[in-house]
Amino acid sequence: MFLTETAKERIVKAIKDAELNTSGEVKVHIEETCPTEDPMERAKQVFHYLLLDRTAQRNGVLFYLAHGNHKFAILGDEGIDKVVPVNFWEGIRDSMRQYFLQEDFAGGLQMGIREAGNQLKKFFPYHQDDINEISDDISTEPIP
Repeated sequence: MFLTETAKERIVKAIKDAELNTSGEVKVHIEETCPTEDPMERAKQVFHYLLLDRTAQRNGVLFYLAHGNHKFAILGDEGIDKVVPVNFWEGIRDSMRQYFLQEDFAGGLQMGIREAGNQLKKFFPYHQDDINEISDDISTEPIP
């Protein structure tokens, strides 16, 4: 087992907490190995498969992790990329990498999700009528 149940619960709680402050939709997908050379290409496939590109404000975020071959990527939809600073995702990625190098994958994901949520609330604040468009659970299903 890659992550303990407690670690998974902490990650899901980080997603729920982040989404309390933003209308952005955060998703984590974990698989053992990345079937492509470039994890960003795989993240794009997963993003589309999980329908993160179908949110009303195009403000979905995917944290993709292939733990077996140590690859990960963060992908935000076009609504986010139009408004955030140029190196927005790279800064979060680099911070997460420090956790991952210490094999603290849950801590890295929590930190990245928290940071993304803090930044996204500036551009996509939470509104009372917001609905949760994407489930907050961690996706591990096989994706073609």
